[in-house]
Amino acid sequence: MFNRKVQRRKRHLRLRQRVSGTAARPRMSICITNKNMYVQFIDDEAGRTVAQANSLKDPNANIATAKALGARAAEAAKAAGVSIVVVDRGGHKYTGRVAAIVDAAVEAGLSVSAKKEGN
Repeated sequence: MFNRKVQRRKRHLRLRQRVSGTAARPRMSICITNKNMYVQFIDDEAGRTVAQANSLKDPNANIATAKALGARAAEAAKAAGVSIVVVDRGGHKYTGRVAAIVDAAVEAGLSVSAKKEGN
C-alpha cells in the first residue's frame, strides 16, 4: 500500500531520470513543504548549487509568497549568470505554488527549457 509521500517520491525519481542540470542550463529544483518553499539552481555535472532562494522570512507559504519567491529566485540566478534553466518540480503537479514560482521566474527574465541536449 502506497501513501502520498511514497507516490510523490516515485514520481520525483521518474522525473529525475529525464531532468539533469548542466553549467549552461542548471536544474531549477523546487521543494515545497507545509510551511516554506525552496528553489535551488543546481549544476548536476559539477555537483554544486549555483544559486538559491527560499521563503523562510515569509510565513505561511501561499500563492503570493510563491510569486515573490519566483522573482527572488530569478534575480539570484541572473546574478550567478544563469539565463536558461530546466525545471525539476520535485514530484509535485505543475499547478498552484509550483506553477506560480515558475511563472514568476519566467516573468522576471528566466527561460525554461524542457528538452535534453541529446535529443
